[in-house]
Amino acid sequence: MIESGQMQVKLQESNINEQIEYIYNSFRAEVEKKGMQLYFKNTLPLEQAVIQTDREKVFAILTNLVKNAIKYSETGYIEIGYTQKEKCLELYVKDTGIGIPKERQEAIFERFIQADIEDRMARQGAGLGLSISKAYVEILGGKIWVESAEKSASTENTGSTFYFTLPYPLENKEETTTPVCRNSAFEEKSIQKLKILIVEDDIISEELVSILVQDFAKEILVARTGKEAVEIYHNNPDIDLILMDIQLPEMDGYEASRQIRKLSKEVIIIAQTAFTFAGDKKKVIEAGCNAYVSKPINKTQLIGKIAKYF
Repeated sequence: MIESGQMQVKLQESNINEQIEYIYNSFRAEVEKKGMQLYFKNTLPLEQAVIQTDREKVFAILTNLVKNAIKYSETGYIEIGYTQKEKCLELYVKDTGIGIPKERQEAIFERFIQADIEDRMARQGAGLGLSISKAYVEILGGKIWVESAEKSASTENTGSTFYFTLPYPLENKEETTTPVCRNSAFEEKSIQKLKILIVEDDIISEELVSILVQDFAKEILVARTGKEAVEIYHNNPDIDLILMDIQLPEMDGYEASRQIRKLSKEVIIIAQTAFTFAGDKKKVIEAGCNAYVSKPINKTQLIGKIAKYF
């Protein structure tokens, strides 16, 4: 279908943050089974990560790249993410695997061609994954390339990073009230001074969130359990913002949010959750939370959520 020009493109709104988080959840267990770590890095707030593209083709591209990274890596980590460029998003899949010889880095995108790496895994597969990914990227108006350093006697594995771009036209974002290119420093100065309750049982996570919000906090309160969070809010009804972890002892974040919502319809509750499936997000909202941010906490995403309400 690609060769004959019959491949159809179904453009629709797609949230790239959600797609990357879905890929992360799909492959995390497989990566950790090999003793490696899988990370993702979403740099845009959720509401600004919407693009017009073919969702299924983007999923296929990312899946192919992550599968290759798993296949050719034995130690270290794999990272999925993107950065915003002037008129595109530059997505990447980075690994700490065996690398690709420089003279083979263009050939691997050709049909039925593999890297001829001296590795027992190199002969598995038909050599079509990268070729199809390249065709999909080009159909969607982008380009794909790889940067890699092959392992040598004098160096450790430096692995490969596959990049591809997708159009991100800023002119299509005019209807949003918040600029696409956010200036975090400006936002922090613009946010009113808030009384904030951080509900987090992990001390390190609580300290991190406290640092992220300290510039616009007039007072920070901390609860270690859901039950304690409800009690603190009951005694401090002037709290402006609650940053609610979902996994808590005694009473989880869902129930704590429901009970706090009975006390006030006005307080803003932003859930902090490692869950990224659609059903879990729906559960967060149904519990009474106004919004959610994914763990690990991204400063730009968190500030963007808070700025939306304050």
